[in-house]
Amino acid sequence: MTSIGDRLLGLSLLILALAYGWGAQQWPEPFGGSETVGPETFPTLLAIILALASIHMMFKPDPDAEWPARKTLLELAMAILALFVYALLIEPVGFILTTLACVAFLAWRMGAALKPALMISTLGAVVVYLLFNNLLDLPLPLGLLEFN
Repeated sequence: MTSIGDRLLGLSLLILALAYGWGAQQWPEPFGGSETVGPETFPTLLAIILALASIHMMFKPDPDAEWPARKTLLELAMAILALFVYALLIEPVGFILTTLACVAFLAWRMGAALKPALMISTLGAVVVYLLFNNLLDLPLPLGLLEFN
């Protein structure tokens, strides 16, 4: 990829960041007034980070960037597919199980041993779930683990 390619990709990602940030602001105000941390906070932060990275890519392109090898492209495609499946399954399966599976898979594909990847992803999924549900009052779906 040439520097013009970096600039075009940066422009495309900037447009995506602006659209994503605008979409995050379309959440209705919660019942009873506004909250300090609402459902739009995390997507807005992601949009800001993506916009800054895009601007950097547009103004400081890598002059000698090359496309990665076929194996690396396959690994990237698998990671994108894993994240796509994660987004589809988070509601019906639940945050903990979906996050556990996705993080363990991605860590394993990056070279971690499977057993430590499963242990760390389990701990991380449970801690993040408890943090969001109990401390931040941002409920995450339990899915299959929900007891009725």
